[in-house]
Amino acid sequence: QVQLVESGGGLVLAGGSLRLSCAASGGIFSWYSMGWFRQAPEKEREFVSGINRGGGRTTYADSVKGRFTISRDNAKNTVYLQMNSLKPEDTAVYYCAAALTRFRPDEVVWRPDDYSSWGQGTPVTVSS
Repeated sequence: QVQLVESGGGLVLAGGSLRLSCAASGGIFSWYSMGWFRQAPEKEREFVSGINRGGGRTTYADSVKGRFTISRDNAKNTVYLQMNSLKPEDTAVYYCAAALTRFRPDEVVWRPDDYSSWGQGTPVTVSS
């Protein structure tokens, strides 16, 4: 199982930007589709964005489409989430996750149950 560590969260004013990183270790990173989820206080964990093994296919939740960009660097075993035009409703703990899709290179995974590894989360607070 791959281990994941997120970083880059913090406090930002509305309209600002943050870049989250998720470093993977202990597995063959390029075998995994990667995703970002978030969980706000007293709310369910929700899908934010996903990317396939090679990085050529991505998907986004409607709430972040056009503002967030997911990318990955397989040479660095890292997935990123660039977050622009942040809003107070983006405040949450952000988690990255890995889904083994070794034989399904085009697959972008969006269901939480399909992810086998999770990071510990990094908090993002957007103040108005």
